[in-house]
Amino acid sequence: MLSAPFARAGAEAADTALGGVSIAGASLGDGVLRDDAWFAALRAREFGRLDRSGEAYLDYTGSALYTESHVRGHLELLAGSVLGNPHSQSVASLRSSEIIEDARRLTLAFFSADPGEYEVVFTANASGAIRLVAEAFRFQAGSRLVLAADNHNSVNGIRELARARGADVVYARLDDELRLQGMDRSLTRAMAPSLFAFPAQSNFSGVQHPLGLIDAAQRAGYAVLLDAAAFVPTNALRLDAVRPEFVALSFYKMFGYPTGIGALIARRDALAALVRPWFAGGTVEFVSTQHRMHMLKTGAEAFEDGTPNFASIAAVPAGLELLGEIGLANVKRRVGQLTVHLLAELASLRHPDGHAMTRVYGPTNNHARGGTVAFNVLDRFGRAVPYQQVERVALERGVSIRGGCFCNPGAAERAFGFPAAEAAACMERARREGFSVEKFGECLGGSVAVGAVRASVGIATNEADVARLIECVRAMRTGSDS
Repeated sequence: MLSAPFARAGAEAADTALGGVSIAGASLGDGVLRDDAWFAALRAREFGRLDRSGEAYLDYTGSALYTESHVRGHLELLAGSVLGNPHSQSVASLRSSEIIEDARRLTLAFFSADPGEYEVVFTANASGAIRLVAEAFRFQAGSRLVLAADNHNSVNGIRELARARGADVVYARLDDELRLQGMDRSLTRAMAPSLFAFPAQSNFSGVQHPLGLIDAAQRAGYAVLLDAAAFVPTNALRLDAVRPEFVALSFYKMFGYPTGIGALIARRDALAALVRPWFAGGTVEFVSTQHRMHMLKTGAEAFEDGTPNFASIAAVPAGLELLGEIGLANVKRRVGQLTVHLLAELASLRHPDGHAMTRVYGPTNNHARGGTVAFNVLDRFGRAVPYQQVERVALERGVSIRGGCFCNPGAAERAFGFPAAEAAACMERARREGFSVEKFGECLGGSVAVGAVRASVGIATNEADVARLIECVRAMRTGSDS
């Protein structure tokens, strides 16, 4: 196993610098309290490239930043190991197999999942995990697919496969704070294999939807697919407390490295109920071309097409160990404090005549929300400034944010108030003439925002980073008055 170099590199010096608080021993949910000085020391030691480069990084919902020692430790492991394709009984292959199984075990432990109940399927990312469920779920006439209007497009895409197999597709709507509403009406009793898919945390607004929906859906006869990609970097997900059939996540969103590795954490009974539409190398016990027969493996291996990314999977345990040692309770508290600060700073920005300079989409307090804040800059007449202009100012000033609809059309449509008939007509026009955000906005008449700015905070963020963003917005005051 690759032990987290974060825990080893300079640990003795770090303990002294941090008042004798040991880095080791922090757990998933509790552990030693990490204060502002501790996080400042962590930033200096593991994310010093931020201050050396002069950049402010506020796109943690897009990707976490990796610790420098994590990358160095992984390189050391690769440089000192001979790893081979795991589908064999050679020394190098067995070593890779051991690394993969170790990563599975530690992933289950991190999420408090019983190995007798859950399995881990390694994928390229959360989208890959979602696709595995979508293409193999037993949708049929009479099935229901209930989707949150707040879903990422990787979840929205399930509807195409469900429709093709005769299932009814229903969207659960959002209220003014972009929270799910009317779930009792959406989750009507399922009479055939049915699926409810929703995000634990919105990648658009940061809203955290109640995990109690999992049990409610299951009692109504649904299997549950939980998109945990935006939630688990800063919150503990305990699969001994809630028991969705499927959980999708990406490890780079949790700890920045490696990219290209995600996971489907699935209950064994739910995984066995899926019907794969094809097979590939590594997923079968045997295949006959003469007899047109094959036999899939059982469990996780039946869903891991081809050779698993064994060299990158070797970096997963150290990333999990990193978050465990910081303590997700500490991460959640830190991110919450920074989010409150960011929201307050955005709300304080005013034009000379006193009109607000920003509009936040979603909660404006820290109740049941994460560290993702979507907003638009407003001109003095209250009109949204095109998000591209904000992106350009941020780019010039070395501030990394994100602009657009963030692959979340349902939250965007609700937040921006797209007029339904006009939007439908503009989409049909785009099918004929080609799509661009600018053309779509013009088609809607120019009075409706088409996109927003998203800032998101994480482990390495400090108040100076937030101040850099606020200065970007403040710098637009003169231009927005024209």
